[in-house]
Amino acid sequence: MRKLFTLVAFFFISFSSLQAQIYFEEEPQEADSVSFMDRVYFGGNFSFNLGTNFTYIDVSPLAGYMITQDFSAGLGATYLYLSRKYTLLPSRDEFKVSSSVYGGRTFLRYNIFDTYFAHLEFETLNVEFAPDPFSEATNREWVPGLFIGGGAFQPIFGKGGVNITVLYNLLHDDLRSPYGSALVIRGGITF
Repeated sequence: MRKLFTLVAFFFISFSSLQAQIYFEEEPQEADSVSFMDRVYFGGNFSFNLGTNFTYIDVSPLAGYMITQDFSAGLGATYLYLSRKYTLLPSRDEFKVSSSVYGGRTFLRYNIFDTYFAHLEFETLNVEFAPDPFSEATNREWVPGLFIGGGAFQPIFGKGGVNITVLYNLLHDDLRSPYGSALVIRGGITF
């Protein structure tokens, strides 16, 4: 009787183990089986700088596509309210230029770990600025920006969550750039 019980127990454990292995092998989804809409995400960024000489408020919606589980690419639109104070030479009189800045961007993002990512972005914005320190005349030009950096992502719901991104603009121009420095910090949300 003992041999029969041992044989039945051995058979039961082996069969259960075999079932677990079969179940485990079938569970992961193949990359091809994920639908297009499951790979798409939407969201936006928000950043600001409030000051007496320089103020901007940035609202930037975006749409991205997960090429692989860790790598995505996307497009975005940018709108900024920009107010900047200029000083005329030689009188040292000050004047302020307040305007809307608009444009677009493309980005690449690579997830390094579950919560950290690397980010590369090209942006071009239509900016109004005062190019001549001796005149109050302004120009409106398209200003490029090439940002490199990274951030942290905190999942909250499904594939969405909140993030903070720290970027450095390799093409920063103190006169024409709508940002106060080459370093830009953004907060964002995706869903």
